[in-house]
Amino acid sequence: MNLSVFRVQAGCLLVGLCMCLTSCITSKELVLYQKSEHGHDTITLVPTYIPTIKIGDVLSVQVSSLSPEATAFFNPYTAITALSGTPMQNNLTTPIPYIPGYLVNEKGQIELPLMGPQSVMGLTNNQAAILIKTKLLDYLKEPTVSVRNLNFQISITGEVARPSLFSIPNEHISLPAALGLAGDITIYGRRDNVLIIREEDGKKTFNHIDLTKRDVFKSPYYYLHPNDIVYVEPGKARITNADRTYQQLPIFLSALSLLVIIISRF
Repeated sequence: MNLSVFRVQAGCLLVGLCMCLTSCITSKELVLYQKSEHGHDTITLVPTYIPTIKIGDVLSVQVSSLSPEATAFFNPYTAITALSGTPMQNNLTTPIPYIPGYLVNEKGQIELPLMGPQSVMGLTNNQAAILIKTKLLDYLKEPTVSVRNLNFQISITGEVARPSLFSIPNEHISLPAALGLAGDITIYGRRDNVLIIREEDGKKTFNHIDLTKRDVFKSPYYYLHPNDIVYVEPGKARITNADRTYQQLPIFLSALSLLVIIISRF
């Protein structure tokens, strides 16, 4: 037998064995935001989620005014921030500055210099900034205040390209955008059964989202909350592929060894 012909046949055999280890996935299972039978091309979005301050949050409070010397007293973490640099939160997201902040204690308060404890629990960041600005009028001329939540984080696990814990610097992210941070769902992930685990009122809620339907844009879980966990379930193809791999791996290795021995004799 001609050596080149034999090698082609051997290659075809190897490809065939590899195909035996895989399972078919239909294109319909991979297409997102499919239009329903009576669906429309325009959908009203769920209202944008605006987070409120909770116990355990770490807040950045940045103050400025017409008097830089007096303002510095209300920014005690500025020098620490300059020394700490800007380390990566993880190697998958845009680096954000590491800014030490004020911990919201069990009473829902933060302790500010000179001003003392301030109750901020249940407020939005903007409302907290207005509250602090009002109190600062006794100390500064025309103060401005910026409040941010430093521990807005989400976890993305399961069948995604890059599962990880992500910090969200702008405190606003949708489920599709979050999956984009994780490199999107793999070909083996179930797009019709994405699990969102959320803590609400001291309870964990487990909510399933179907990304193949356009109704996802109207879901209360379209916008993610701090500490949400997104889990992408593996599909039947992944499970079947794993089972077949373990079942057929000995046969595959035996056939591969035989081909190597035969080829080496030519």
